[in-house]
Amino acid sequence: QLVESGGGSVQAGGSLRLSCAVSAVSAAYSFIYMAWFRQAPGKEREGVATIDIDGNTNYADSVKGRFTISRDNAKNTLYLQMNSLKPEDTAMYYCAADWRRMTAIQALSVNRYNYWGQGTQVTVSS
Repeated sequence: QLVESGGGSVQAGGSLRLSCAVSAVSAAYSFIYMAWFRQAPGKEREGVATIDIDGNTNYADSVKGRFTISRDNAKNTLYLQMNSLKPEDTAMYYCAADWRRMTAIQALSVNRYNYWGQGTQVTVSS
């Protein structure tokens, strides 16, 4: 139901824009919370950015000021604009969604989401 795209390889300081398309079966407006997570090799999956149905956003400290999450419910799509990329941003990036309400802190937790995409790889070279 969720399909990510937009990953790739970029040099440090560069930018990428990730997209997450929501299938017509479950329209984006149905999800109260949508989020981006990432998982680097050998590390746990971590929350990167979240956005609720009202457009309120929250970010992990490591990406604040560099990443911007947005959603277009009319296009059933979630976005993540990533600027000033660093080698430590290298990871598989996943979009996630859920119908349940949660706090902003809870929304950065992996365990809060029932719907996941397959992931898109982002590689940042120094």
